[in-house]
Amino acid sequence: MAETELERAEKRYAQAKARLQALRNREATRQRKLDTRRKVILGGALLDLAERDSGAAAMVDRLVRNLSRDQDRKAFAEWKGAGSGGDAPSGSRGGGSPAPASDPDGSG
Repeated sequence: MAETELERAEKRYAQAKARLQALRNREATRQRKLDTRRKVILGGALLDLAERDSGAAAMVDRLVRNLSRDQDRKAFAEWKGAGSGGDAPSGSRGGGSPAPASDPDGSG
């Protein structure tokens, strides 16, 4: 039995619909990859800056402390910021004010 014009049109429609969905899927994948790349680049730039700048290190510390998942916080457990001078993320959830300076002459 020969295909009717309607059947051919429906077949072409289904093929076009499948091509459109494939294009949408490829675009969504491309956007996700671009989003991930941006996050990696900015994250690396922020960590690099935080190793040199105590203000940026404090920002990273605050961001890490406010991560909701333990496994995410653990990824930063060994990270040291701003010259490893105590600006590394800590376990406290303080209000963001700096800790008092230690006695400069070491007497007490």
